[in-house]
Amino acid sequence: MRNQQSVQGILSIVALLCLAAGWFNLFSPEINNLLSRRVFYVLIGASFFLQAPFLTNRNLMYGMYGAAGLCIIGAFLPLEWKISGIKTLGLLAGIIISFTNRPGYRQ
Repeated sequence: MRNQQSVQGILSIVALLCLAAGWFNLFSPEINNLLSRRVFYVLIGASFFLQAPFLTNRNLMYGMYGAAGLCIIGAFLPLEWKISGIKTLGLLAGIIISFTNRPGYRQ
């Protein structure tokens, strides 16, 4: 369990590095595009996939798997297609589910 969470954290950090490399144009335009518009979403989708089994609510778990799928499938769709935006929808859904599952501090 601990090892899987470590891998998930590493995937998330590498994904953010890919996004930053694309934003700051550290490489050629083709590589920047690949890193920030494809690799980033594949890595985030994999991270969501690894996080899903640890969610306490079963409905949230299935939602996280769906968000992971949207990220990964959307990353492989041609960028010109309007439906390729599903990867961003998957990213937002995964973030919302992650925050929803956090333990609340109630008084």
